[in-house]
Amino acid sequence: MFLFRRLRLTAAASITAVALVSCGTGEPADQAPTPAADTSPAAVATAPPTAPCDSPFAALSQRERIAQLFTVGVSSMADARQAVEQHNIGGVFIGSGVVGEAVSGSGLAELQKTAPLPLLVAIDEEGGRVSRITPYAGPMPSARVMASTMSPEQVRATARARGEFLNRMGVTVDFAPSLDVSDQPDQAVIGDRSFSPDPARVTEYARAFAAGLQDAGITPVFKHFPGHGRSSGDSHFTTVTVPPLDQLAAHDLRPFAELAATPGAGMMLGHQLVPGLTGADRPASLSPAAYRLLREGHGYGAPAFEGPIFTDDLSGMKAVSDAFPLPRSVTESLIAGADSPLWITTAGIGEALDSVEGALANGALSTDALDRSLERMAEVRGIPECANGPVTGRMSAAGSLAAPVEPAAPGPGAPPVTSPPAAALAPLPR
Repeated sequence: MFLFRRLRLTAAASITAVALVSCGTGEPADQAPTPAADTSPAAVATAPPTAPCDSPFAALSQRERIAQLFTVGVSSMADARQAVEQHNIGGVFIGSGVVGEAVSGSGLAELQKTAPLPLLVAIDEEGGRVSRITPYAGPMPSARVMASTMSPEQVRATARARGEFLNRMGVTVDFAPSLDVSDQPDQAVIGDRSFSPDPARVTEYARAFAAGLQDAGITPVFKHFPGHGRSSGDSHFTTVTVPPLDQLAAHDLRPFAELAATPGAGMMLGHQLVPGLTGADRPASLSPAAYRLLREGHGYGAPAFEGPIFTDDLSGMKAVSDAFPLPRSVTESLIAGADSPLWITTAGIGEALDSVEGALANGALSTDALDRSLERMAEVRGIPECANGPVTGRMSAAGSLAAPVEPAAPGPGAPPVTSPPAAALAPLPR
């Protein structure tokens, strides 16, 4: 538990809490080894004081603490630097238009050096038609092709190789894999982004893909809870509906239930309407009931989900943007239970901050909820518990990678050529 929550205790309780915890260990004093100590007055007088364990967020203003939760798309490294310098945002999303700059230079490494705290750097690299780095790393098959032509072990190795490239770029989070269960045609909104119309096969292959990313040091984010595979349309362009909750629980939600306990993984909520869960007035990404379903696991046989929760894009998808202007959707998502609102432009950051501050002022959003979200996002970003402890999560090196490669189409049904794992891998978790 991060100590910025403890700092809200009364003065007397805070003194007690500081006395119980030594910075850097988090070990209660009554459980620590007790070697014989010199308790003479002279020794006590000369003993150095124990350093307090202050939250890295303690020095930030309320507005900056809110901004630390945002993940925003950037159009260039200069755009990213401006967002960090002006608003102290906590996360950036790298789209196709920025990948070349990130691959060929050291912009992400420089950005990390200048940011007050380690940044989350996200991308959506699924393979197939959802790939940002194909011109530089070569092609990777779609989820559907991988599941039909490769073993789970091969998929894990493929995802690891992809993740290693992302890691060298400076990316820390991949919004993949998709857990959507779908038999839609390949080019439909989900289509070949789904591993299979069989929930068990989706689970098996998504587990392998996520493990490969984690082998490379990349945080996977499963999507699109509570299932987009049987949607009525494309949420980029219109409001969409999926089957009622009782039907989702027996089918579409099975991979989410099986993988909810994956250590170190995140989840992304989609913009679908779910009869029996969200009602007809707001998508899952803004629905408190959808976040409760995921957090608690009750209702679809899942363990409680403890990791970070992201929204799908709030600015460029009409299923949410037609009814909810960006400042409102950002605020509504946090009130509903999101940890990190995501949108694909730096436009609107100031207005979103104003709106969230208003929700805190009128009590619609609690500071406790904000602190819990900061806590989860700090773990993903490698931010230490103590501001005076070692800073983790920064990239030690990142810069120019391989020159762009001409994507070579693999033969029909053939798996891609991938680098072998650098070391023996542990068995896939179950």
